[in-house]
Amino acid sequence: MTVTVSERDDAHISHETIADSIQIWDVRQQDQLVGMFHHESDAQRYAAELEEQEKKRLSV
Repeated sequence: MTVTVSERDDAHISHETIADSIQIWDVRQQDQLVGMFHHESDAQRYAAELEEQEKKRLSV
């Protein structure tokens, strides 16, 4: 399973978000968007949770 965290680029956010200097972090699992966060640390935590759940699922 592949879980990635990336900052959303300006081409994929609203003009208001850009004007307010808001960052959005995307979490993708198998290339599917599964979460959006305003803080990278929250996105990283969620990605780690997804990876842990997958490890548990595979070990059963």
